[in-house]
Amino acid sequence: MQARNPWIFCPRPIPSPRFRLICVPFAGRGASVYREWPELMPPGVEMCALQLPGRENRPKDRPFTRLSEAVQEAAEVLQPYLDVPYALFGHSMGALLCFELARGLRRRQCPGPVHFFASGHRAPQLPDPRPHLHTMPNEQFIAEILRRFKGIPAAVLREPELMELLLPMLRADIEMVETYEYAPEAALQCPITVFGGREDGEAGFEELDAWRQHTSHRFQTEILPGDHFFIQSAQKRIVETVFRQLSLEEDFTRSNNGAAILQG
Repeated sequence: MQARNPWIFCPRPIPSPRFRLICVPFAGRGASVYREWPELMPPGVEMCALQLPGRENRPKDRPFTRLSEAVQEAAEVLQPYLDVPYALFGHSMGALLCFELARGLRRRQCPGPVHFFASGHRAPQLPDPRPHLHTMPNEQFIAEILRRFKGIPAAVLREPELMELLLPMLRADIEMVETYEYAPEAALQCPITVFGGREDGEAGFEELDAWRQHTSHRFQTEILPGDHFFIQSAQKRIVETVFRQLSLEEDFTRSNNGAAILQG
């Protein structure tokens, strides 16, 4: 078992996991958004979520405003967790961070993921034509976040102290995405599965399907009911799809006891 690390949220540690699912949360939220996932997983699978600075157990740490900085530090932190076969899952901002993390780990010659799951974000080579949010005054920034994502709970909006805590982190996360610059590299050497929400205005089917250029292996897109936060309303279905996709990987099921991992 790995030593306790503020970067890593692991609600159900396993002493000797046979497989690890590494998850990255979306903008403005911490790793605990994945706290229920371990209950839906097969035996022997450990879920670890990346806890970025500035949230939950890291309130005093400065949030990143550049994705490249987050990737560099996350790649360093995660290396001890790559000792078993693993997959990457990220939603929205988390999908972009996972993508660059997979490429960053490859440049470090670390073991690569057996599968990459991108959720709720257009392909990284597609620029967002809309005006940037992170430079807007608070009132306009909040209004645009609500219009685009409906992502701030009403209970938080009613509490000025909670909003004061949330806004710097959320603004930093949005800046991290909006200042991202895509650079072409070789496709990932693992399959990619992309999830989208049927009513999600942030990423349409064509924008999701454009992820296919980033894998030299199998590619699949799955559209689920819901808006941008279908990751919460369709949680069980997403987790089921993750492990169904992993069970289809011949290399995965033929090595490292893959079949036993997924069949329990």
